[in-house]
Amino acid sequence: MKEDYIKLIFGLKLKQIRTDNKLSLFGLSKLSGLSKSYLNEIENGKKYPKPDKIAILSEKLDVPYDQMVSLKLDKNLAPIGDLLQSKILKEIPLELFGIKENTLIDIVANAPAKVNAFISTIIEIAQHYSFSRESFFLASLRSYQEANNNYFDDLEQSVLKFVKAYQLDLRQTVSSKDLEEILIEEYGYSIIENELSKYEALGNLRSVFVPKTHTLLLANGIDEAQRTFIYAKEIAYNFLEIKDRLYTFPWIKFESFDQVLNNFYASYFAGALVIPKDELTLQLETVFEKETFDKALFLQILKAFNTSPESFYQRLTNILPKAFNIKNLFFLRITHKADSEKFYLNKELHLSHQHSPRANETNEHYCRRWVSLKVLKDISISKNSHEFDIQISNYPSHDTKYLVLSSATKDPFRNNQYRSISIGLLINKQLERKLKFLGDKTIKKQEVGVTCERCAISNCKVRQAPAIILDQAAKNKKTEIIVEELNAKF
Repeated sequence: MKEDYIKLIFGLKLKQIRTDNKLSLFGLSKLSGLSKSYLNEIENGKKYPKPDKIAILSEKLDVPYDQMVSLKLDKNLAPIGDLLQSKILKEIPLELFGIKENTLIDIVANAPAKVNAFISTIIEIAQHYSFSRESFFLASLRSYQEANNNYFDDLEQSVLKFVKAYQLDLRQTVSSKDLEEILIEEYGYSIIENELSKYEALGNLRSVFVPKTHTLLLANGIDEAQRTFIYAKEIAYNFLEIKDRLYTFPWIKFESFDQVLNNFYASYFAGALVIPKDELTLQLETVFEKETFDKALFLQILKAFNTSPESFYQRLTNILPKAFNIKNLFFLRITHKADSEKFYLNKELHLSHQHSPRANETNEHYCRRWVSLKVLKDISISKNSHEFDIQISNYPSHDTKYLVLSSATKDPFRNNQYRSISIGLLINKQLERKLKFLGDKTIKKQEVGVTCERCAISNCKVRQAPAIILDQAAKNKKTEIIVEELNAKF
């Protein structure tokens, strides 16, 4: 066991025993003959006393020597011990968030009871909502993206260095053929296309990388855009010299937060390579300068890059905050099976703050007025390869409006299943200055809620459930008012 952990556990136990005995540090110093500063360093996990000093503390505090040196913690401190002994603090690169590990240790040492209560609360919430280790890592990654407005200049510069080194012309569409040649010639890859189809259990995988032989196995049926993105990610792993990586796309499991973070870095690099920042910025400016929304032009831009709608919308979350200073936005991916009434929000990103449409874990019904759900319904009926729509969504309960652009496509690896990708931009004075077409009368305006259970819109023809949570909140408020009136009366 690590020396730091042993010192910290001893310090936590000593502080608990001292406080249980109603002793101050000064009082324990007088009782034991040990200096106050020395005892303070012990309690903060910075020093571990020698056996003779432990014997003195054991005698003066009337605690058996073996109990003092035992690494076993009582129930009040056990959650802290579990946290410190786990790999969580080591797996998450705290420096990404400007936090030093010793800062956390000091917090734990200085207020163990309060920290313990906080940790216990977090654990209870996590268990109640089935919040797994994977969920925790992904939530940490989203927080990291949001803290940086989802723009990473070092990765953008790495892409430009790669382009210069391999003499790619970003004014031309980047193709899988361009990248395949680099993978084979520069990085010694072998690419095999028919192997994954032999295993039914691998039906959801698009690629598997075998590091020992530098072999990339590709699924049958992937289109040109998917192939290009896979190649671009593999190039990212190599060009960025990333060793601790995931080997399947999409990922099946990961061993550490570093793998999650490195997977994000590689994906970001791939998106920046296939959809160059300067080119996309110029094309978006032409859309934003028009007095009316030019749907055909927007779709033309989307199709101009060798990429999927999902990658395109994700790239918008990089470019809009950086190039246009549009930082209040959300990104959603929702999946839907054609013969079902269920919709699953399984990927989201919120920049600047938490926006109104968001995932919930309580089996509530997402608002059917969302354009994200409308395009899913449209494509499940039309069977087209792509459905697009735009809408101004007004959330009366939150007093916010969003311009929402949404695309739906068929899931190529799941029968009868579709997914929609949406980006929502908070409508404020700044957005009105940036997007001249916001006054376009042809853009549909719709009052929406988050879920039916929390929605106050009356006479909604697409409501899936009564507003039970809203009703309960209203009842609670009414009860509160009556109680206040009774207090004033009597």
